[in-house]
Amino acid sequence: MKRSWYATPYALWMLLFAVVPLVFVLWYAFTTPDGAFTLSNFAEFSKPRYAAVIIRSLKLAVYCTALCLLIGYPTAWFLAGRGLNRTQSLVVLILLPMWMNLLLRTYAMMTLLDDNGVINSALAALHLGQIKFIGTEGAVLMGLVYNYLPFMVLPIYTVLKKMDWSVIEAAEDLGANPLRVMSRVVLPMSVPGIVSGVTMVFMPAVTSFAISTLLSNGKLRLAGDLIDYIFNQSSNPNRWNIGSSFSLMMLVLILISIGFLRKVDPDNQGGGLW
Repeated sequence: MKRSWYATPYALWMLLFAVVPLVFVLWYAFTTPDGAFTLSNFAEFSKPRYAAVIIRSLKLAVYCTALCLLIGYPTAWFLAGRGLNRTQSLVVLILLPMWMNLLLRTYAMMTLLDDNGVINSALAALHLGQIKFIGTEGAVLMGLVYNYLPFMVLPIYTVLKKMDWSVIEAAEDLGANPLRVMSRVVLPMSVPGIVSGVTMVFMPAVTSFAISTLLSNGKLRLAGDLIDYIFNQSSNPNRWNIGSSFSLMMLVLILISIGFLRKVDPDNQGGGLW
């Protein structure tokens, strides 16, 4: 047998469940319910209510990615330390929440952030008043960060763990202080992990829907919520066409984002912008 034949099951799977659905999305996006070619489906999203959802989705996705990077990079650096014992146990603790369904994790966040939840109950017991979390962008952002933080930590940790520590020792022997070692040696070498982490966080965050629906009590819609609403709840007779056009727009946006990120480290060798 030719070695390429071993990829046949995967190729058939991708054809049936990736390529064919994408063809249908393209068809509906550029046609009317009667099958006539049109670009009017895309014009729907110049309306203020749709544009506001897109802007909010991009904003929260960028905030989520930035916070995950700020929290995840130091965590990955700590886990990759040479003198750290029980590293694998700590990595399992990071992975542990991912073993649960996303909805269960989000409901757990609701238990913490609810008006009568754990945090507000503790604040009330300390006579510090209560904070309104649920129904705000802050709650949605916290939910996004909580759910997608491991996707940032693990790629960076993997790169740092494989890093040649002799390079760091050489920099220290040449008189570089810790800050310079981090900025001129460690960060450039970890660029592939950063790029992978940013990609893996930004893509699901910008199209999230369950997290935003639950943590905002349905008050704040993101791109995923809008797509779900258009397909399943809208009374518009063109809902399949409009929903497909919006899905296609989000796909193009994600592909552009990935292309930009790949330019930072095109050869996946580190260095990037440094």
